[in-house]
Amino acid sequence: MKVINRIKKTTDFGKTINTGHSFRLPSYIVHVNENEYGYTRVGISASAKLGCAVVRNRVKRQVRAICDSVIDYDKLSLDIVIIIKHKFLTSSFDDNKSQLCDLMKGL
Repeated sequence: MKVINRIKKTTDFGKTINTGHSFRLPSYIVHVNENEYGYTRVGISASAKLGCAVVRNRVKRQVRAICDSVIDYDKLSLDIVIIIKHKFLTSSFDDNKSQLCDLMKGL
């Protein structure tokens, strides 16, 4: 995922979470909101409840890899915030990928 396609500012996270549509999946909570940039941006949130920094960073790398294979960043103009739930750790990578893939096809 390129740096331009990442949401980093707290205000952008808050705007997407507060004004966007939310979808609940077993491993994720996904918030989607339209933006004015002309390309898709993705923000990933992993709470300290998931585990230590090593675990959180590994999970975020996995979600970025899933997003790269599922999302066409130039096709839509969306802000997407993915909040990772504890179920992500107990599910397999393929299950987590299929959940996010099914959701993104519906957008």
